[in-house]
Amino acid sequence: MITLFIAIAAGAGAFSAAYFAAGWGAGWSVAAGVFAFALSNFILVRRFKKLIETDMAAVQRIMADGQKALQAKMQRWQIRPPGSVQAAQREIAEDTKAFVREAIAAVDVLAKYRRWVPMIDRQMATAKLQLNWMIKDFKRVDEYMPKALVIDPVTASMRIARLHMTGAPKEDVRKAYEKAVRRARYNQNVLPAACWSWILVKSGDADGAFKVLTEALKNSDDATLKRNHEQLMNNRPEQFSNSGLGDQWYALHLEEPKIRTQRQRQVYR
Repeated sequence: MITLFIAIAAGAGAFSAAYFAAGWGAGWSVAAGVFAFALSNFILVRRFKKLIETDMAAVQRIMADGQKALQAKMQRWQIRPPGSVQAAQREIAEDTKAFVREAIAAVDVLAKYRRWVPMIDRQMATAKLQLNWMIKDFKRVDEYMPKALVIDPVTASMRIARLHMTGAPKEDVRKAYEKAVRRARYNQNVLPAACWSWILVKSGDADGAFKVLTEALKNSDDATLKRNHEQLMNNRPEQFSNSGLGDQWYALHLEEPKIRTQRQRQVYR
């Protein structure tokens, strides 16, 4: 908020200087005030945007370092396998929670900009929502969801998925989906459409899912949406699958990826 007051003060000061001190006409004085307001606001916003990006880069480094450490651990396991798959999965989950929670704590550094950036609390809520979603801390997710900026396909899909998880009325889920894709650019509707059509198929409304994908494909050429649309058109809802979207689909926690295990062939001599 302080940035806005400073910009207003700069504009008022420029108007007063031009009108009373320099003797400019009202029109030119107003123009000078508007220009001073716009320029000072631009400079302040640009400055604080850079500062915020620097602090958020620290959060991203924590995430990158944590993921790198996990990859190194899994590479070591290829040489010396852990005791059991379940134990390995638990260890990975605990390690992930540790560095994600460190990243969440780092987001709190942005609180120092509260007086300067009006939307900083919502930006912080969005970051914390996404990080808590990663570790399935849905209590925190529900806390941050109302405050978050739902302006990108991933966060919008999280909102759709969470409404479904909590048993919200289907009409509420539909409204969340329609809001997510209303102004989506080409192919930005893929994940929300995949999520909403999956929910409809799972609830037994294959016709509704078909209509959603028919409309979605007017603004997308995604192969997964096309395949699911074709399966529903041919009355094969059991063949519906969002696995083609990979990690971005499974990150919504609506489905677990199917792990194929290869049987060792017996060699008889």
